[in-house]
Amino acid sequence: MDDHIEDEDREALAGLTSAPPHRKMHSFSQQIRTGDKTYHPVRKHSLDELPNPPTADHLYDSSDDDFFAGGPSSAADIDEDYITQTMYIDDDDANQPDQRQLHPLPEFVGSGGGVGIFKVPTRSAVHPGRPPCLELRPHPLRETQVGKFLRNIACTETQLWAGQESGVRYWNFDSACDVGCGLSNRVRRGDEDAAPFHESVNTSPTTCLMVDSGNKLVLSGHKDGKIRSWKTDQSLEDNNNPLKEGLSWQAHRGPVLAMLFSSHGDLWSGGEGGIIKIWPWESIEKSLSLKPEEKHMAALLVERSFIDLRSQVTVNGACSISSSDIKCLISDHVRAKVWCAQPLFFSLWDARTKELLRVFNIEGQIENRVDTPQSVQDQPVEDEMKVKFVSTSKKEKSQGTSFLQRSRNAIMGAADAVRRVATRGAGAFVEDNKRTEALVISADGMFWSGCTNGLLVQWDGNGNRLQDVTHHPYAVQCFCTYGTRIYVGYVSGYIQILDLEGNLIASWVAHSSPVIKLAVGKGYIYSLATHGGIRGWSITSPGPLDNLLRSELAAKEAMYSRRDNIRILIGTWNVGQGRASHDSLMSWLGSVSSDVGIIAVGLQEVEMGAGFLAMSAAKETVGLEGSAIGQWWQDTIGKALEEGNTFERMGSRQLAGLLISLWVRKNLRTHVGDVDAAAVPCGFGRAIGNKGGVGLRIRVYDRTICFVNCHLAAHLEAVARRNADFDHIYKTMVFSRSANLLNSAAAGVSSAVHMMKGATTAPSSDQKKQTGASSDQKKQMEEMKPDLAEADMVIFFGDFNYRLFGISYDEARDFVSQRCFDWLREKDQLRAEMKAGKVFQGMREALIRFPPTYKFERNRPGLAGYDSGEKKRIPAWCDRLIYRDSRTGTEPVSDCSLDCPVVSSVLLYDACMDVTESDHKPVQCKFHVKIAHADRSVRRQAFGEIMKSNETVRSTLDELSYVPETSVNTETIVLQNQDTYVLRITNKSLKDKAFFKIICEGQSTVKEDEETYEYRSRGSFGFPRWLEVTPAAGMIKPDTYAEVSVHHEEFHTLEEFVDGIPQNWWCEDTRDKEVILEVIVQGSCSTETTRHQIRVRHCFSAKSIRIDSKSNGSKKAQGVGSSLRQLSSSSSDAIDEQRSMSNPRS
Repeated sequence: MDDHIEDEDREALAGLTSAPPHRKMHSFSQQIRTGDKTYHPVRKHSLDELPNPPTADHLYDSSDDDFFAGGPSSAADIDEDYITQTMYIDDDDANQPDQRQLHPLPEFVGSGGGVGIFKVPTRSAVHPGRPPCLELRPHPLRETQVGKFLRNIACTETQLWAGQESGVRYWNFDSACDVGCGLSNRVRRGDEDAAPFHESVNTSPTTCLMVDSGNKLVLSGHKDGKIRSWKTDQSLEDNNNPLKEGLSWQAHRGPVLAMLFSSHGDLWSGGEGGIIKIWPWESIEKSLSLKPEEKHMAALLVERSFIDLRSQVTVNGACSISSSDIKCLISDHVRAKVWCAQPLFFSLWDARTKELLRVFNIEGQIENRVDTPQSVQDQPVEDEMKVKFVSTSKKEKSQGTSFLQRSRNAIMGAADAVRRVATRGAGAFVEDNKRTEALVISADGMFWSGCTNGLLVQWDGNGNRLQDVTHHPYAVQCFCTYGTRIYVGYVSGYIQILDLEGNLIASWVAHSSPVIKLAVGKGYIYSLATHGGIRGWSITSPGPLDNLLRSELAAKEAMYSRRDNIRILIGTWNVGQGRASHDSLMSWLGSVSSDVGIIAVGLQEVEMGAGFLAMSAAKETVGLEGSAIGQWWQDTIGKALEEGNTFERMGSRQLAGLLISLWVRKNLRTHVGDVDAAAVPCGFGRAIGNKGGVGLRIRVYDRTICFVNCHLAAHLEAVARRNADFDHIYKTMVFSRSANLLNSAAAGVSSAVHMMKGATTAPSSDQKKQTGASSDQKKQMEEMKPDLAEADMVIFFGDFNYRLFGISYDEARDFVSQRCFDWLREKDQLRAEMKAGKVFQGMREALIRFPPTYKFERNRPGLAGYDSGEKKRIPAWCDRLIYRDSRTGTEPVSDCSLDCPVVSSVLLYDACMDVTESDHKPVQCKFHVKIAHADRSVRRQAFGEIMKSNETVRSTLDELSYVPETSVNTETIVLQNQDTYVLRITNKSLKDKAFFKIICEGQSTVKEDEETYEYRSRGSFGFPRWLEVTPAAGMIKPDTYAEVSVHHEEFHTLEEFVDGIPQNWWCEDTRDKEVILEVIVQGSCSTETTRHQIRVRHCFSAKSIRIDSKSNGSKKAQGVGSSLRQLSSSSSDAIDEQRSMSNPRS
């Protein structure tokens, strides 16, 4: 800074007026020439010596569309493009007496907002675009879930169980609406608002869950290859004591990826490499009966009993099934089969004999042999990059082309080489968009599979492909069914409801991240998102109950609405490959950070040059980022902000020379999280990061704020390119976890899924034709907005490179020296483009009261530092900050609400003119942000009160308890060897469909005196091997009946396996056996069930036959074929296999 100012300069400064000249007058240079005013040349001084315009000491009505630099003297001085704002500080900020009342800076609002992707996202007390939900576990901050991420869920009749990275936990449905109290009344970060739950001891990460209602068990598969059992009726004498596992054994060498109980009660498990194992129920039952001190023996007993299906279908080293990982296992109770899904193949197995029935690919074509060795012939990345660099350089040098062209070719060549090597190394990605992600059986006995491209494929029970539909162009993650409805969860956070034919019934955004699991429990469809949030959706939705709940919850808004205030400091600086001193950083950031809670810093041109850009592009291709210089900047800024003591660094993202970093004050840390990063290159064909944008997205008080640091196209005439760069960044920026963020590993969803979400385009016209959805639903699907459009607040900052037009170098400097910034603003390209609605549509910028920040000579302070070289670049406001909050128009600052949750005002917008290390000046901007959010624990309690006390809600739910009246033709069945009895189930209702499912309550052996031993259930109410019930599930149309074949099959040998090797021990059991079958009947969408109990006895002795034959008209089948033909004409011969349909008896 120049401390010596000439006397005439001081005289000139004293004569300056604080008010700008009239906008209609000619430029200051022209005034000199015409002699209208005495001119005092002022060039070599610092702006710190200039008088600042006084702050208005009075308030203006919010209806005034004018701005006042120091109070206008006439209407001619009003700038109609700016609006004034006033905001009062809440009591939380009252500790600063001098800031009890603030005067936010006037703001300019760009045109073109409020439509399309620039429309402010809709917010309200209750989301208007989806059904009201039971928020069992509100979305926790990701940083609080390290080591605790939930991966899957499953429901029993009274509980919801969740598998997490450190074990399992469960919620009781009876207390699902209670106020959150953390883990057994001990509050833990991330679960403050969750309903009360119980948690297990720490274990290896849980990968899958399976419910065994028959034995009141939940089985969990784990990453360490173990299967663990947990008692659902485990009594916890002390709520602080964790759940303890029961039986556990080593099932696989790698993680257990899928489990199921077959229709005969055996446990099937799938793992890596296509391994499928069966664990006979007899060995599990025997191990469960052992005492706790015999735990080791029990585990050993089960471990040695498995049946390795893969080895059974391997002949001479060739296996009939694929060696890819098992994706899911589904039990077909209708036909007593088991479906195994792998990414590109399916296999069908007989649940009783364990025989392989069929193997087919995702196109439905039968595969005879799919396990073939793969060869990898990839050349190392470094070798190919080296070849590309050398050949390209020699070729270009021989042609004598320019350095710029050679640099560009080298950069593009390196990026292309790495990209091709990475793509070729992942050969399995060729059919990535066709991979099977989920599988389910529907109520009509058909199967539906979901693919990574959003395709839904319908199969019949024998594996024949019937049809495929697409309702949403994003990866399918999960399914579940209830009655005639099929629920689909997508990576986009959407849930869709389909009917049995695949037609779309409803669709809504259920979560802000991928829906990875769905489960049915006690009248709700529960969804789990990757962030760990669990929501329950009523089985009545969509329906009239939704509007009633929405209005009732909105009426209670005052009960759960909360408001908080924070201050945010933004700093942007094009450092021109230079480095800053500690004093410069303190002047820029440290001196204004004492009252802020969040600091976001954006740097441009941290490091440049062809070599660096080429290496950066190569690293980006393989998922790497950052540089040593970028790290130096973060560490140096951190020291200026007292990182570690006052602030904590939350995340950063670097793309070539662009760097953005975020710091949060420690006392605000518990309310800030979910930090995601993004980068969009705009240079050299949208591939190189010399121009582009980097962004960070955070959640603050349950509201989303995005920070985007941009460096747009340079040069005075490149206005259209700058507009296009912004448009490209806004539309294509997709946030995901970065290596420089806390907990970079995704929980419950692969990185490929994130890539799929970012790469997916809008649905094609053919896909739209297949949806069969209404116009409103199609419109909702097509409006998949960019990530930035979904945020509550977006702040763009950086070197936007917009210049001043229609003005000369000398004129610009004259206006700057006189602080006539209103005249310069008339020549600002960015303001003109925003006013025309061509860029930053609908966004806001505070009034600029600082000199242009570009271009300066390094190490020259004050106005004397402006470029005076040969080019004499016209000074310009290249370095800017523009934002959008929840306001929809040009209204002034008002109080926030759940309908308008984020309301901001700019308290400081200035440039640090005394910093001289770059050709740009750093810019600082301070926001005061008011945030409205809901206390989600209190809102859940209000939801529960409405569900319990509202008479209309109760009457609607009572109607759902209706179950069609049904009857069975017998209560006792007696079978001898190979006998078949045809059980008839009649639906007496004239208008409603009935769904039935047959389970085996237990089996017992008949004593000599005709008494029976205790009835013991097999796994998940499975049938004994000597009994075949076909179909065991189905749908009965109104006023018709279904016929079920109850057949005895000879089973003289008990085939045991030791270490996967069959051990045939002949042990013919001639004792009479008896089982209790239960026919569970349910309506299309009912929450209650009715049950019919049937005793089935298999008799060897004639005495037993005579005794039981007296009780009922037991008979031999007239022919199973005719029965099944009758069944197909009277019923759809299927039912939803969900175990949670088995509700308590009515």
